[in-house]
Amino acid sequence: MNSDFVSRKYRRYHRGRDLEYFRVRVKQTDLFIGVTKERYRPNLAARIEERMYSVRAGLETYIASHPEFLTSLEPVALKPGAPEIAKRMARAAVLAGVGPMAAVAGAFAEEVGEVLTDCPDVIVENGGDLYIRTTRERLVMVAAGHSPFSHRIAVRIQPRESPLGVCTSSGTVGPSLSLGRADAALVKAASASLADAVATGAGNRVATKDRLETAIAYAQSIAGVTGILVIKDDRMAAWGDIELVPVKGPDETD
Repeated sequence: MNSDFVSRKYRRYHRGRDLEYFRVRVKQTDLFIGVTKERYRPNLAARIEERMYSVRAGLETYIASHPEFLTSLEPVALKPGAPEIAKRMARAAVLAGVGPMAAVAGAFAEEVGEVLTDCPDVIVENGGDLYIRTTRERLVMVAAGHSPFSHRIAVRIQPRESPLGVCTSSGTVGPSLSLGRADAALVKAASASLADAVATGAGNRVATKDRLETAIAYAQSIAGVTGILVIKDDRMAAWGDIELVPVKGPDETD
């Protein structure tokens, strides 16, 4: 879906007071980036935009020749000449047992975060999926549709965990494809591409609130996943390095 028609109000929950934020939009890719204030430069947005055009062009060219990469809901074998972004997505897809496009948002967020090597603290948000590198504790607000837990809890992120990905899939919120009905399947993993793919796979397994443990067991089995939180209606389940913090609003999430 074109990002012009997707609400980005949730972005106010990701702001940390110590970071300088800017937005980069390249076609359907809509990034909200926070960097260490002292390292921010006015040309950063242009630098990231140029990088995104290049990476997207490589992926689009590959997909034009291999359309199954775009449409498959299962892992696909890479063909010769695949760009690095496609390799990143395909690796995550194999581990998660999903199609490679399930990792696209996390992969692009990760790509940008790894470019900003001169910034000690970086948060890259792409469609609600996060790449985080941090020198201080952070809180990530959990958006879970109409669940009573939505915007009432956050996941604490410690510097020792970073860099990492924190990605969320929902079958009730947003335009992204989900085969399940989870209000939120949030996954922490060593990479944002893996977190994105596993969040999709976990969300696909939740049709009702009685299926939360199925999603937990699935995520537990995947190397590189460090934690998962699954919410459906008035129930939640969690495993791994998930520390929940009650919050009242965006001012508490930096």
